[in-house]
Amino acid sequence: MATNRTRRGHARRSLCAAAILTALALVAGLAAPVSAAPSPADTVLGARWTHTEDGPQRHPGVHVDWDVPIRMSDGVVLKANVYRPADRAGHVVTTPVPAVINMTPYTKLLYALLEAATAIPGLYDPIVSVMNRFDLFDLTGTPFSGVGDQIKAFLSSGSARTVSVDPQLVKSGYAEIVVDVRGTGFSQGVWNAAGPREQQDVAEISRWAARQTWATDKVGVAGLSYGGINALQGAEQPDSAISSVFAVVPGSDIVADTLAPGGGFNAGFIPFWLAGINTLKWLPDLASIATGDFDWQWLADRVSSPITLFDTMLRALFTLDVDHIPPDVSDLIDPTQAFRQGVTGHPERIDAPTFVVGGWHDLFTNSEPDIIDAIPLPSTQKKLMMGDWYHSTVGSGNGTRGAPPRLDVLQRAWFDKWLKGIDNGIDRYSPATLFQQGGAWTSTAGYPRPGMTYTRQYLTGDASRTTGVVAFDGSVGPTPPRTRATAVVSPGLSTVCSRDSAQGTAGVPGVIDGCAKDSRIAEVAAATFTGARVSHATAVSGPVSLHLNTMFAATDGYWSATLNDVAPDGRSTVVTSGQLTASLRTIDDARSTRSANGDYTRPVPFVSLQTRQPTVPGHAVTMDIGFNPTDFVLQPGHRLRVALYASNFPKAIMIPALLVQSQLRPQRIVIDPRAPSYLNLPTSQPLP
Repeated sequence: MATNRTRRGHARRSLCAAAILTALALVAGLAAPVSAAPSPADTVLGARWTHTEDGPQRHPGVHVDWDVPIRMSDGVVLKANVYRPADRAGHVVTTPVPAVINMTPYTKLLYALLEAATAIPGLYDPIVSVMNRFDLFDLTGTPFSGVGDQIKAFLSSGSARTVSVDPQLVKSGYAEIVVDVRGTGFSQGVWNAAGPREQQDVAEISRWAARQTWATDKVGVAGLSYGGINALQGAEQPDSAISSVFAVVPGSDIVADTLAPGGGFNAGFIPFWLAGINTLKWLPDLASIATGDFDWQWLADRVSSPITLFDTMLRALFTLDVDHIPPDVSDLIDPTQAFRQGVTGHPERIDAPTFVVGGWHDLFTNSEPDIIDAIPLPSTQKKLMMGDWYHSTVGSGNGTRGAPPRLDVLQRAWFDKWLKGIDNGIDRYSPATLFQQGGAWTSTAGYPRPGMTYTRQYLTGDASRTTGVVAFDGSVGPTPPRTRATAVVSPGLSTVCSRDSAQGTAGVPGVIDGCAKDSRIAEVAAATFTGARVSHATAVSGPVSLHLNTMFAATDGYWSATLNDVAPDGRSTVVTSGQLTASLRTIDDARSTRSANGDYTRPVPFVSLQTRQPTVPGHAVTMDIGFNPTDFVLQPGHRLRVALYASNFPKAIMIPALLVQSQLRPQRIVIDPRAPSYLNLPTSQPLP
């Protein structure tokens, strides 16, 4: 079935930037490793790309072929909606154009509805323009700034046209192919959850697209979240036809990123995510029922696996005996087993130019910067953008003054360069565009930003006298502790009102500034260690680790740690966090990194239920906790704080079998001059 639509273009705008100004801006912007704002060169380029995306396009309309069958090598038929440019009469353009593939497990029907909403003539684009020109929902300084962030992300960031279909991109001369991954939407098969068979599907679809008479041999992949993961995984396949990747909030190690951070279980996201996919996949193709062409194989496949992985999750949540954890539960997280190995990415295999957009508080922050770092391409062919975003607020604020361009603008510029060969300057865009938490957007030569030195910051029992009500008030600084002390922390639920709660649920509690942007409520159940005021702006950029000397009253436990920026008025804002189950504390040295002094910078736990190390009650044990990558600046008068919690619901909880072992007993931090606890922190200058 085919539908033709012709849409009117936007009014033509004038282009103001001259070539000589662009050249001067490029030289000025890239001369220094970091600037106080996006480089002048990047700003000029962004304005040009925005003009290109928002202006009149080559073709006035969009033609859609619905539910195109694409047969995979194993016989499974996937269904795709194919969007192609159309002329004023509604006829599809037959001139070959590059194709962009977007894979989704959330049914392409929802994506079609989203695309239709962003393609209403005279409505969506003017709203975006006005919102960004005047930054209408910038509610900074009010208790509702989190609400404003969500509104901007949904309406004016360009993310809606990145997650689904961008009609402007199609009308400029591209085909967009939106595909239901196997076992979801209208596609046959059993959902493979980003596993090897699904990855092979992406490669096969890319080769199918390159063979079409209406397409060139230049194929791109794009997507947000799951679609971004699929895009990267497809580009990793040696037999794909993929020439370029634009991935928004993707992950490369989804188990460590969000399924089981630190060996816990993400109770705030995973159950709802699995329930959503397993519900949407049962929506039938009503048009095929009406025409008598219903796909009975589709129904047979759904019946064969009605609640894929949801049953495994239920077994994990209802098994109380650690000696009887079902094999399918333990295999999900074990790095030696097929599932974990199959879904773990290998960005080092990507040879296509790749742009990754991530967030410092995204579900997949743990691996986003590593993706770009691992790709063996020059900085002209790989770019990283990291914003102060949750999963649901990605792109919020983009397109406003002082911020990078919208996501749809960046996607268009990236594909114009690498799929059409247009010299638009995006290869000269800064290698890393980072929102420096506590500061503003910056352009840098890479991540971590240059000039960082790792030093130890020790936890001591000296009271900082900077907190409200907390479980323990200590200090952190460059001097080791001189006396012994013990901080006792009990498991609790204060982290429901926290930034970690917002991160682990894709941003839902992020609308409450009193939780997401101020940790003082959560800290009532934490041991806090606060440093002295800094007198000069001090940058922290890179992975962070905590070496913790601790003691448990049972055979297991769980520590969650946050790193906070404490303002002069006492507001405590989380800039990064980490967590670890005590019995799963073994570090995988082959995957971990260390600084010059031998301390871990990024300790990667070997999370396997088969190699658990129960703790001995009353005996001290050391744990090395890795934090998510971060980038922030402590402004003059601000302080650094480490907060330690004995639980972290809902972002991560111990599975019940391990929770029973912990007995929810109080946990202790042992402050011992002979075995100190310390942060290994990358700073631009020493902290006081």
